[in-house]
Amino acid sequence: MNNPEKALLRDQTIADFGDQWTKFTGNEGWYGSIEMFRDILGPLVSEDDIRGKNVADIGSGTGRIVNMLFGMGAAHVTAIEPSAAFAVLERNVAPHGDRVTCLQLRGDEIPPKDFDHIFSMGVLIIIPEPMPVVEAAFRALRPGGRLTVWLYGREGVELYLAIFEPIMKLTRKLPHSILSAFCWALTVPLSAYIAVSRLVPLPMHEYMVKHLGPMTWDKRHLTIYDQLNPSYVKYYTRQEAYNLIASAGFEDVQLYRRHGYSYTVTGTRPLK
Repeated sequence: MNNPEKALLRDQTIADFGDQWTKFTGNEGWYGSIEMFRDILGPLVSEDDIRGKNVADIGSGTGRIVNMLFGMGAAHVTAIEPSAAFAVLERNVAPHGDRVTCLQLRGDEIPPKDFDHIFSMGVLIIIPEPMPVVEAAFRALRPGGRLTVWLYGREGVELYLAIFEPIMKLTRKLPHSILSAFCWALTVPLSAYIAVSRLVPLPMHEYMVKHLGPMTWDKRHLTIYDQLNPSYVKYYTRQEAYNLIASAGFEDVQLYRRHGYSYTVTGTRPLK
């Protein structure tokens, strides 16, 4: 990374999530379920695209996506995680034995391994310069291999961002105990909003009902914390999401607009 300021911001964000994932270590319920993973992937990736494959997960955190990939039949998963949460990751995926390889590396350091499929769920949004990660994933895939990423979308959440982007500038500076208490306070009106959204088509109602609705209160609290904690986060327009993958050389780039607030994007490394 040539920009020292962005490199510093990248390292601070890694530290933020290292701290977060050593405090929130569990992936129980809907939050860590195969059903949620299917919901994220939408029509772009099926279990047949994962079953028996050699795959990688960039930004594995506590191993949530790694466990989902095994649940969908992956033969081997390489988990890439640079932060202090690496020990949590190793512990949470240990039951998979030698079918999982954990590497304490940044995403742009992923080694070329002829992977069939590489995933990065909600990670590129917190990397100030994500293109080196996408390019590294391109090199690490076999010809014909696929990259699938999940990104926050900007369209449809303008009201949310107008309210919370100024708040994020403050919350990312708060110590964990105060931020956690603030997020618990927000969990109460959020849960009420979810309940009303089941009856009335309020703004972001699809996200509220289908994504947050099945979560337990502690995972709703974690979701709020996850959005208010990082030093950097980007919400992508549809064109930006497409360009991020296509500009690295991927072909057949496809986008899935998920619940009106995010994008799942997949692209294929050319055969030649």
